[in-house]
Amino acid sequence: MAELLEAYWEPDLSSGLVAKHRRGGRYRTYIPDSIVDRPLTVPPVLSQQAAQAERAIRNLSSGPGASGLATISRFLLRSEAIASSMIEGIAPSPQQVALAELSQDETILGFSDQARLVANNITILRRASQELVDADAVTPEDIVELHAALLPDERHHGLRQVQNWIGGSNWNPLEAEFVPPPADLVPPLVADLASYLNGSTHGALLQAGIMHAQFETIHPFTDGNGRVGRALIHTVLARRGLAPGAILPVSLVLSTLSERYVDGLTEYRYVGDPLATTSTRGVNAWLATFIDATAIAAEQAAKLAADIAELHDSWDTRLGMHRISQGLREEPRAGSAVSKILRILPEAPVMTTSTAQRMLKISFPPARAALEELADAGILSRRSVDRGTTGYLARDVLNLIGLAERRLASTRFDTRLSAPGPQAPARPSD
Repeated sequence: MAELLEAYWEPDLSSGLVAKHRRGGRYRTYIPDSIVDRPLTVPPVLSQQAAQAERAIRNLSSGPGASGLATISRFLLRSEAIASSMIEGIAPSPQQVALAELSQDETILGFSDQARLVANNITILRRASQELVDADAVTPEDIVELHAALLPDERHHGLRQVQNWIGGSNWNPLEAEFVPPPADLVPPLVADLASYLNGSTHGALLQAGIMHAQFETIHPFTDGNGRVGRALIHTVLARRGLAPGAILPVSLVLSTLSERYVDGLTEYRYVGDPLATTSTRGVNAWLATFIDATAIAAEQAAKLAADIAELHDSWDTRLGMHRISQGLREEPRAGSAVSKILRILPEAPVMTTSTAQRMLKISFPPARAALEELADAGILSRRSVDRGTTGYLARDVLNLIGLAERRLASTRFDTRLSAPGPQAPARPSD
């Protein structure tokens, strides 16, 4: 049964710290139940809410703008990328991040070092998470490798071998808000977590919520637990086929609902018999928070999908008017370079001629001609990105990303009702 175990912190009298920090004393560490075979009774109302949220998530893969939303999803992972770079209070603009991402394949200038860090970590996060999605079974070693990929500069890779804690002093756990299980219990608890992740005892959304809360409770690494725990949410939803494109910005919503998030995790950490009313109530309180966050994330993602579909309609109108003014047929050929570029703009809102050549597998002349036509139509903007190299920016997409992130950073998910938090990008200029 889950319990609070009393332990004693041995003081390091030779540390040179002030007396307050080098003192020893008693503290309590939390030992969670195994989740592979832990019983769980979910109230009918909560089960219905989970089913509704799952339907909303599935609809994202088939509704208007779904293809554009799937390709734009990497920008919704910027919060994780910023966190893994440990950049406090810095949020590079979507344009800066797009330029930095493009520089991974081409010689591009005009972006900050912070944008480069974010772009690199987005790439690492997507690659590492996808490997877990494709694996036949996730092992504890896979989770350790995910941690190493997300925190390549971390000094302590592998499962922790020391006691860690949350809140209080940096030097001892005596006044900590929460103390995870001792280091010797971490390997079996992570093995239990991996076994649960590979099963299907519960629905996809309930599984993702329980897995995340259990992971954060174990806190198996000395640093970076939040980043790995958020990545594993996407892993569960994708492995269960609920969100195969990892398009759900649930981590951003949980970050915005930070107080409810912490309160929910605290409720999850019950003590005693898992079948007791108080224990079941605590787990379900957390699941209610998690399900609400995913429902909000699905709603906001659907809004973004609709915005993308509306953008495509606007581009078609602008392009048609431009082509008529040039004495051309209103619509370009379905298989032309112009048509193909329009379809991939949400995926690649910053392009050069080389980008178009690489993505469309065409030669230089048609790639350059298509980009120039879209720029003349007002769909793309020209910008020098290197000496002699012109970049073509879909500012409509970049502005849409920024506005969506500001909306997700608002505690009421509407910037007209509450201001976005400090990590949100600045409002795009007209």
